[in-house]
Amino acid sequence: MPDAPTTTHYWYPSGPEDSATPRERGVAVLQAFRLYRAAEAAMRRRTRDSMSMGENELLVLRYLIKAQGEGRFVGPTELSRYLGISTASTTALIDRLQKSGHVVRQAHPSDRRSVHVVATDKSDQEVRETLGRMHERMIAAVDGMSAEEARIVIDCLGRLQQAVDEVDAHAHDPRAEQARTDRS
Repeated sequence: MPDAPTTTHYWYPSGPEDSATPRERGVAVLQAFRLYRAAEAAMRRRTRDSMSMGENELLVLRYLIKAQGEGRFVGPTELSRYLGISTASTTALIDRLQKSGHVVRQAHPSDRRSVHVVATDKSDQEVRETLGRMHERMIAAVDGMSAEEARIVIDCLGRLQQAVDEVDAHAHDPRAEQARTDRS
């Protein structure tokens, strides 16, 4: 009777204990990160749904609350750059947030010609309550780590961040390669 096929959770083995080689252990670590990212994305979707907001609306509120805590003024142009969307889309987004009572537009105190966007106390409280519970649960999950465990995780995440930051989106795009060839 042939051996039963091994379960591989996507294309990775189930965990480091199943991994005999350094590559297999590395792949198991990537699988664990992939599962974490999927769980985090689902949690963020539930959070946005509970607040009746889209991704960009929640990102804007978090950005504004952080900026206000730092004593910075944020205008629509800065929000456009932060989100990577057009100024027209940013205006529509701010309009929606203003209509729902989450932000207000105010004249800049030192330059009356410009406007900055401020999160309301209501939205600050709502975001802190909703996201605060999630952050507390995440902290509780890692607060028992030793200094060495934390250093290892932080180092690994830093290396992964560097690896993905260095990815060239057009490196294997046949259309980009054809365009380079056509220009030659």
